[in-house]
Amino acid sequence: MAPTRSTGELGAFLKARRAELTPHTVGLPDTGQPRRVTGLRREEVARLAAISVDYYTRLEQGRVPASASVLATLAAALRLDDDQQAYLYEIAGKTDARPRRRYTRQSPRPAMLRLLDQLTGTPALVLGRYMDVLAWNPAAAALYTDFGAIPPPRRNYVRLVFTDPVIRALHTQWQHDARDAVAALRMEAASDPDRPELARLVGDLAVQDPDFRTWWAERRVNSATYGTKHYHHRVAGSLTLDCDTWTGPDGSGQRLMVLTAAPGTPSDDALRILASWTAPAGTGPDSAAAGA
Repeated sequence: MAPTRSTGELGAFLKARRAELTPHTVGLPDTGQPRRVTGLRREEVARLAAISVDYYTRLEQGRVPASASVLATLAAALRLDDDQQAYLYEIAGKTDARPRRRYTRQSPRPAMLRLLDQLTGTPALVLGRYMDVLAWNPAAAALYTDFGAIPPPRRNYVRLVFTDPVIRALHTQWQHDARDAVAALRMEAASDPDRPELARLVGDLAVQDPDFRTWWAERRVNSATYGTKHYHHRVAGSLTLDCDTWTGPDGSGQRLMVLTAAPGTPSDDALRILASWTAPAGTGPDSAAAGA
């Protein structure tokens, strides 16, 4: 692809912005060795944005266009302010897909909420687009966290696995589970990779967590419909739970995630403890209704 005026300006803008940064300002280690370029190297920007060095090089050379999700990770990696982000999206021809657009959230289907009401003894969540946590039952709040205390735009399963210290510590096999969560997010992203919500989520996590950057760049996919989770809960102790996920039949993409234990096992006993221990906000309107 021959460079156009817009792709050439995009490349020049990216090059200028990375020249203003240092490894220290973006949280990368500085080896102390002499640097042949001013600011960040191309490979450092690519690492922060979870894209290949070759792809980033072609962006700077004006040889390829950039998707909204890539623009979001670059904006976060290069620490662009609001005006710089606006300019970045304008020259890339993605003005209508800017991730700073007003947040919109799905509402859980009534049938999903009825199922939650009936699942009293086992943790269950309703997951929406890109694994947003739309609703939950008291047992899920007791196992994971008080979801009602988390602002809705940040109430996302993948985000919480990486950024919430309580949920992160809960997973005794965190690396395995977090990598599976990234692969499941990749799988979902295939249907609509330019949605602002996805761009914002990937951009935030790629900058905040080096493991997320690495695993997102691997492009591993996984439908994550079933599996086994190993937890250590601060009250109930160790749990080994079967995790099964069912997708709603209406095309909304909403899924019901349920965690169960084999009868008579220590994990089953631990779930009974959780069922008798109610999280402070586990039965509020957010869990019983729309999770808004």
